[in-house]
Amino acid sequence: MSSVGILGGTGPAGQGVAIRLASAGYDVVLGSRDANRAVTVAAELAPRGAGTVTGADNEGAAQCDLVVVATPWDSAVATVSALKNVLDGKIVISMVNALTREGRELVPLYPPRGSMAAQIAHALPSATVVGAFHHLPASEMVNLDSELDADVVIFGDDAEARESVAHLVEAMPGLHAVVAGTMSLASAIEAFTAVCISINIRHKAHSYVKLAGLSH
Repeated sequence: MSSVGILGGTGPAGQGVAIRLASAGYDVVLGSRDANRAVTVAAELAPRGAGTVTGADNEGAAQCDLVVVATPWDSAVATVSALKNVLDGKIVISMVNALTREGRELVPLYPPRGSMAAQIAHALPSATVVGAFHHLPASEMVNLDSELDADVVIFGDDAEARESVAHLVEAMPGLHAVVAGTMSLASAIEAFTAVCISINIRHKAHSYVKLAGLSH
């Protein structure tokens, strides 16, 4: 695959994934409900590599070889459902977390199917959904000089798709792929994002997940 579309990609998290994918040589299309905003945001990103970042509406981003869902959690299912025919047969990466703020903390919400990845998979029965990119600080992702050295936890029920996503992650500067297992782990992995963000709020930090004892 050479092109990656990011639905809802104009937010900080989507931009961080985009700039590191492009720096790894992928051609990235930032999607948005507002194509003009996507074009503007894409033009402001400066990847270091052979890849490119361009902007389009979400339907344009969905035309890519592989698609990442980076929308807010409460619009993710509606967004992918509207693009179901375009996404059929593709690997779709969910980086969506259902979170709400309570005071200085983020707390997880649990959708009817237990996780946002499972909700998206139910909405896209003919696509292959893999979870990734949940625990990454957006500001460190966007800044290519941040010396980020993070592990990306990957899950999904299709082993071949998990490995394809792991290969993509390994190519991105500053990231290492860690395949955790099946979709049964989705709820726990997504919910842990609330812990990561709450720690960063409390300590005014940009920490991320690094699993000791693994050989990369």
